[in-house]
Amino acid sequence: MTYPLASASLAPSGPLITGDLAAAETGVTPATIRKWVQRGHLASAGQQGRALLYRLEDVFAAERAVNLRTATASSRSAG
Repeated sequence: MTYPLASASLAPSGPLITGDLAAAETGVTPATIRKWVQRGHLASAGQQGRALLYRLEDVFAAERAVNLRTATASSRSAG
């Protein structure tokens, strides 16, 4: 899959994608991506106009961190 916003000058360590595309890649809503940013799980890596851009690898790392945290909290409340 190619990412139209990816640029070697903008993203030396990976493609930059919009919040909408980040949401689509992780199966969450754009509001969830914004929530991850507010809670410090994800940081923007650039901007295109008014749209914040994120590194794809950072989006997946945030997803893993949130899922791990949720799983840990669920196991604590179940036991």
